[in-house]
Amino acid sequence: MILDRVRIIDGNAEAAEIRVRLAPHARRVTERRGTPPAMVVVMVGEDAAGAVYARNKQRQADEIGVALPVCALQANASQADVVAAIARLNADAGVDAILIQLPLPAHLDADAIVEAVAPEKDVDGMHPMNLGLLASGRPRIVPCTPRACVMLLKKYAGDLAGREALVVGRSAVVGRPLAQMLLAENCTVTVAHSRTRALDEKVRRAEILVSATARPELIKGGWVREGAVVIDVGTARVTAPDGSARYVGDVEFAAASKRAAAIAPVPGGVGPVTVACLLWNTVLLASRREGLGEIE
Repeated sequence: MILDRVRIIDGNAEAAEIRVRLAPHARRVTERRGTPPAMVVVMVGEDAAGAVYARNKQRQADEIGVALPVCALQANASQADVVAAIARLNADAGVDAILIQLPLPAHLDADAIVEAVAPEKDVDGMHPMNLGLLASGRPRIVPCTPRACVMLLKKYAGDLAGREALVVGRSAVVGRPLAQMLLAENCTVTVAHSRTRALDEKVRRAEILVSATARPELIKGGWVREGAVVIDVGTARVTAPDGSARYVGDVEFAAASKRAAAIAPVPGGVGPVTVACLLWNTVLLASRREGLGEIE
């Protein structure tokens, strides 16, 4: 039985709150220049999951007044074709932000395509220049999932200074940038990964636990420290013996919920907040371009 004190983080409700905060800033941009903040989504081919994700972003963008046009390329588009399309968007004064919809077809060099995006239009914060600025403590734009995690942690864990934080996963998309952001919040940060020994001991010490490995239920609920705040980013599809399928996170949710003070589930936790943070970054980039400053 889940204890009454645990707070299950409702990502959809949190995302809605972020959109309410963003809407006035989006209107200010529109009033200043006569056109709304604009994020172009570059899609190569017909990836079903990517198309659903794009439609979800479109609904949320419409709600706050952000334009979300799609630059659609054929699945067999060459590397040169994709880079040329990005170059046109980089030069387009009406485009504030560019998002490369991943995954890309296997024949394309995803790293080179991400690097083709102008750093000042890199809405996902994944350009090496932006990651380097983050690592040096001078962030210009930060990746959306780590931004979502820090927003949730500030709300549910309170003051982060001095807290013991464990980040499980070291990808450039989540783990590494998140560790840098938590360091900036004065957390004491440990990063664990596939070669980490005695992971259970590290989890037991963590006041803040964020896992992003997509290894189903890697972290056992009994490991979680009493009163910890848990943000589960990993998502994996598992199939039961009867053939039914469901999505689970990195953390054994039912057992962890008996010990955590707050926990973000999978699905419905950090995912919707990540989409809202894409819009946050779009409005932020547009606001800066128009001399309207920061929105935090």
